[in-house]
Amino acid sequence: MATSGTPGPSSSECPEGRRPLTAAERAEYERLRTGTGPQNRRLRIIGASLVLLLAFLLAPLSVIAVWAHSEVSDTERYVQTVAPLATDPAVQHAVTDRLTNRVVSNVDVGQVTAALADALARNGAPPIVVDHTHALAGPLKDALTSAVHRVVEGVVTSDLFAQTWQNANRRAHAAVVKVLTGEGNSAIQTEGDTVVLDIGTVVDKVQQRLVDAGFRRAAKIPDADRQIVLLKSDELGKAQNVMRLLKILGRWLPLVAIVLAGLGVWLAPSHRAGLMAAGIGVGVMMAVLLVGLAFVRQRYLDSVPPGTQPQAAAAAIYDTLVRFLRNSTRTVLVIAIITVLAGYLYGPGRGARAIRTGSSSATTAIGRALARTGLRTGAAGRWLQTHQRWTTGLVIGAGVLALVLYNDSAPASVAFILCIVIVALALLAILAAAGTQPTPAKYGGPLPDTDTIQTTPNRPGGSRNRPPDST
Repeated sequence: MATSGTPGPSSSECPEGRRPLTAAERAEYERLRTGTGPQNRRLRIIGASLVLLLAFLLAPLSVIAVWAHSEVSDTERYVQTVAPLATDPAVQHAVTDRLTNRVVSNVDVGQVTAALADALARNGAPPIVVDHTHALAGPLKDALTSAVHRVVEGVVTSDLFAQTWQNANRRAHAAVVKVLTGEGNSAIQTEGDTVVLDIGTVVDKVQQRLVDAGFRRAAKIPDADRQIVLLKSDELGKAQNVMRLLKILGRWLPLVAIVLAGLGVWLAPSHRAGLMAAGIGVGVMMAVLLVGLAFVRQRYLDSVPPGTQPQAAAAAIYDTLVRFLRNSTRTVLVIAIITVLAGYLYGPGRGARAIRTGSSSATTAIGRALARTGLRTGAAGRWLQTHQRWTTGLVIGAGVLALVLYNDSAPASVAFILCIVIVALALLAILAAAGTQPTPAKYGGPLPDTDTIQTTPNRPGGSRNRPPDST
């Protein structure tokens, strides 16, 4: 009698253990088959390439925008940036030399030697002595300069100068914003493209110490010399429009770049290859940005007037102002390199497979050894085994986040964070392996759970413990 319903396939059409595809499965198969055709693949490659190229172009601008936004809008961040300059030897020498020269210039050494010659003549000194008193002008000026320099250097290298430096920069932050962006209160006094710091407190302290030591001329240091130049360059004004734009885009440009990079990876036919391409592109752009910073540094130093600021001090100030930008660039470069390496390790390459196989074998052996000793992780270990991709991604993401927040591209810092990530991944793999049934090498199968072992008595005529047949 025939049965009702849909007739099944014959045994020749459906091999043992297989069944025909349902309508939904057939539709999904056709969608995947047509979606991976040559034409669709070509379109996805073109789309991913264009989106990733735009992300690459925005990557260096995003890093600069974040730096510009933080330095321009946050006074305390700016003060934190320039605070190390107070203890920089080049800056201290520049300030010391400037104040020393101003004090010594108020002393007319020629007049002192002339007065000495008149005094010697009135007291009957030999003419040869009187006539050679002018030769004392050089040694006298050197001795005066050395004495004043020691006093000024003692003040500049003290904690008072560091505190005065921070307060002066806090007041000068608005002037820096005006020079960099062209914005700010019009009452702020900037001479062209020059930003000056008022160090009047330090000058007053130097004057008092010199007067106490007998240099009364020190009290006549002009008020104009209570300021030192922080920034001076005709090139700064040319960057105002760019800096103003980057300040506005500082919050949104990085987000746009990250979204575009993620979209490019998603569009790529191979997500792993897209991720590696994104890492390579961003890494190259960060290297270009570092080269650009070095070029701008030299351009800035060449534009500083020689009489305004010593080259060493100008270089120290520039390096300090952009140090957070340089650190951020290096951090992103390190993250890009790690991304490329991670993409390679998850790929089909012979070296990548060998590394994965070796690490998996080692962690599995350790985990099962723990399980055999009774240290099983049970359901938690099996959950880790099932969700291994998610846990691995979370650990790697946490490592990347730590690099971003720490913002220190020093080899020791990067190696420390990488070691933590590797150790965390190894521990998770060991815990996952300890949740499975240990497999003895001799039999190739899992050990039975001792709690569920049941002893079956031998039945008469059974095969177990049956004596050999007699012949």
